[in-house]
Amino acid sequence: MLGSGLGAEIDSAECVFRMNQAPTVGFEADVGQRSTLRVVSHTSVPLLLRNYSHYFQKARDTLYMVWGQGRHMDRVLGGRTYRTLLQLTRMYPGLQVYTFTERMMAYCDQIFQDETGKNRRQSGSFLSTGWFTMILALELCEEIVVYGMVSDSYCREKSHPSVPYHYFEKGRLDECQMYLAHEQAPRSAHRFITEKAVFS
Repeated sequence: MLGSGLGAEIDSAECVFRMNQAPTVGFEADVGQRSTLRVVSHTSVPLLLRNYSHYFQKARDTLYMVWGQGRHMDRVLGGRTYRTLLQLTRMYPGLQVYTFTERMMAYCDQIFQDETGKNRRQSGSFLSTGWFTMILALELCEEIVVYGMVSDSYCREKSHPSVPYHYFEKGRLDECQMYLAHEQAPRSAHRFITEKAVFS
């Protein structure tokens, strides 16, 4: 996304989805500044809390969809992430925070199995926030334009540039190194390349 100059085009969309803590401030020329809906992993909620005034006070028109497995999101037993979200809605009345239901989480797992032939759990896979965002977009939108997602063959191309995994985190693993490390890990990993093959 860096250097793309696509910010105005992105902002012209009827609805703009963002993921986790991906910022717009300082990157407006490339990624735009609007955020209609932000899909957030339960593991990224603490990262949003580090800059809560930006995410929850200034961006009042953003709707948040939080996904997570099991005990972190448990409503009956009061999972840690679920309790944090409840506290946020009390601190910021009018804040629009929703969570993926267990049924929706199971649906996302089933799509992974249907598309790849692999059981997510048995294959040691964790679905990414990108996966949940794409499934949600397919459910809600008539037309989808995705920015910043490469094809599943991108990292095999000899001429691909080295870019950061996240446009806002320089100095970390580059995008392809991250994808390959996760794809080859035996368990507890995202299958970024496999996911891209499904959606590209």
